[in-house]
This record gives sequence, structure tokens and C-alpha cells, in this order.
Amino acid sequence: MSKNIGRVSGSPSPVRARMAREVVAKLEANPEVKRAKVEAAQMFTYPNFFSDEECAMLVRLIDDAARPSTLLAMHEDPEFRTSSSTDLDRWSEEIWPIDDRIAHTLGIPPVNAETLQGQRYEPGQQFRAHCDYFHENAEYWERMVETGGQRTWTAMVYLNDVEEGGATWFPRAGVRFKPKKGMMLIWNNMQEDGTPNYDTLHEGMRVIEGTKYIVTKWFRENAWIKGPVPTYYSGGEQRT
Repeated sequence: MSKNIGRVSGSPSPVRARMAREVVAKLEANPEVKRAKVEAAQMFTYPNFFSDEECAMLVRLIDDAARPSTLLAMHEDPEFRTSSSTDLDRWSEEIWPIDDRIAHTLGIPPVNAETLQGQRYEPGQQFRAHCDYFHENAEYWERMVETGGQRTWTAMVYLNDVEEGGATWFPRAGVRFKPKKGMMLIWNNMQEDGTPNYDTLHEGMRVIEGTKYIVTKWFRENAWIKGPVPTYYSGGEQRT
């Protein structure tokens, strides 16, 4: 039984529940996709989703426009998220086919997807334990409702192997994924009834040796509308 009770801001949603059933059916019908052996969350892997050429291209684009990563809410710990991020142009010739392919693989309309974001973790960098869903009692929630609602599914692709460290760890679900070039990791941030699932708490573990590159695509329950949203650097400073 999940221990989410008392730890989550959110409620059941028929829309999110239906999305979960449809995505799971789509993924389980794909022979390339493997379901992770965990009970706490709906989680899948897709080995070799990106080619070596696609990985190299995305690494180049991330390096070309990397900026310090930010957070939706203030956090006083300066070491909470120390990576770099790059918002990739979804309408560009390089990104559009990739963006569309991710959405098609999950069976979610592309309009529900946020901008594909690249992340770079150099030695010593990390993203401490967090959830991808939005806390519905947070100050930012009203703005999130206006721009597409709750984050439902996450699709993350590793762009390179990492010499040491950099695993994606789900401490409550009891599973850890080592970066593997081209592999896509997919999970539902909701429970089956559409309630936010605290068991999806995860951490981008500290890179010890090498550099880790990934791209992440978050899907909303409704069509995503891009708009200005205040964000913060680790330590509490607001991004201008």
C-alpha cells in the first residue's frame, strides 16, 4: 500500500486516470518497451530510443545554450539543483521530429508537452530528491492550472554513458537507473486514480566522474500554454 497519505497535495482526477490507462496500454503494446519491476509507480524503459547521431546532436545543442538550472519554488539549499539546462526549440528542424516521436511513443498529444529540456551534469553536480508533479497547495499552482494543469508523465532520455555516478534514483520506489546512452526512462507521476504519487520522488545523483547529458519532456493533463512563470536558482535567488 502506498504511503502517500498526508504527504501529497492533490486529489484524484478522471482525466489523469484515463490518460494513465491509455499510455500504459500504448507502452505495453510496444515490444521495444520494458516495464520496470516496481509496484509503487508505473515505470518503463525503452533501450536505444535515440541513435548515436541524435545523442551527439542534442549534446551539442545543450552545450551551445546551457544556463544554470532553476526551480519553480524557492529552496534555500544552494546544492539542491546544481546542473545546467537548455530549453530546446521544438519547432527547429532537429528537434521537431524527436519531440513528435516521444509524444507518439507515449500516445499523448504533442500539444500537451512542455518544451524539451536538456540538462548537463558536470562532476560534483546533482539534483536532490524531488517530484516532477506540481504541489496543488503551492503558490505557483494557479499559474500551472492556467498553462495546462498538472504534470502527468515524464519521459527522460540519457544521451551518454557516465563513467561514475549520475544515476536516477527513486528511493521510495526502490529502483535506480544507471545512465545508458540512448535509453528513454518513462514514468507516471500520478497514481492510477490521478492523484500525485509521492513514490515517484527521485534524485539525479551526483556525478563523480565524466559529464552526464539528458533530455526531459514533461506532459501536462491538458494542452500546454507557454507563458512567463517565476523560477528560482538553488539558494533562493529569483531568475530574471
